Amino acid sequence: MKNAQWFKEAKYGMMLHWGLYSLLGGEHKGQRVYNYAEWIQSYFQIPIAEYEQLAKVFNPIYFDAEEYVQLAKACGMEYLVITTKHHDGFAMYRSACDSFNVYDATPFHRDVLAELAFCCKKHGIKLGIYYSQDLDWHHPHGGGYLSNHIFNSGTTWDNSWDFTGEKNFDICFKEKILPQVKELMTGYGDICLAWFDVPMTLTEEHSRILYDTVRELQPDCLINSRLGNGKYDYVSLGDNEIPESMDAVQGQIDYNDICGFKPSPYGLYETAATLNDSWGFSYYDNNWKTPEFVANAKRHLNSMGINYLLNIGPDPLGRIPTSARQILLEAAKL
Repeated sequence: MKNAQWFKEAKYGMMLHWGLYSLLGGEHKGQRVYNYAEWIQSYFQIPIAEYEQLAKVFNPIYFDAEEYVQLAKACGMEYLVITTKHHDGFAMYRSACDSFNVYDATPFHRDVLAELAFCCKKHGIKLGIYYSQDLDWHHPHGGGYLSNHIFNSGTTWDNSWDFTGEKNFDICFKEKILPQVKELMTGYGDICLAWFDVPMTLTEEHSRILYDTVRELQPDCLINSRLGNGKYDYVSLGDNEIPESMDAVQGQIDYNDICGFKPSPYGLYETAATLNDSWGFSYYDNNWKTPEFVANAKRHLNSMGINYLLNIGPDPLGRIPTSARQILLEAAKL
């Protein structure tokens, strides 16, 4: 695997959680989510008819892909992972198979992923994509409905407030998930990582099909362990997980039973972490990690061969929060 050696040497990357949820900033009708702002639709069970209105005013005029990539480069990061579709089902690229996307549904009318891909290539930063391959609150048959007895950051894993009838994830998989993964793997140049998440509903066949599809279309793309059912190249540790040693890793993997944990075949591991408490933009979340914490966490993880993927939640206008920028730049000096 060509990218395996690169990943071992990369050590540090930037993650971006950005979408319609950024407009709400963690608050809905005078109430706040208790942790993850990107889960706000589920947390308050916002109807699709209301949530779709956010797309009509999503116009991040200050988004500058050059600025994002140059910041990553200035901080010594080697790759950037962007949320191309989170659990709300809204795509941050122009999708031909679903018009609920940043190009077709908003006045912004630009392909965020295309612009980031161009700048990443220009500045020698590798591009990875986050894609919610199971949960999709915008599709009547989105996944998660088998797991609502398990704790989550909202109220339910699936959209059980709009869609109350019987569900069949196969329909969502065939109509949206697989076609969009194919789009992502064919329309944006080289993709270094496929960062999947929360495999609550996928069968072994679903995971196999996605794994084989990525491998066929992007032979060097590394696939993370949250694809599910033991189909992966590298291990995504738990959110914000900083183990004391590698011996402590196996028992702390998120979704251990579902993901079918086994050691990475290439010896590749990564911790994705937040700079404050939320992944998506939260206007009131000022619980920022210090530059010293970030620098020390990076050194500790890297000493065990674990990459540090550090997340930023851009605001509704596409701006990188000032605190996030300052922390990253200061940490890079330590």
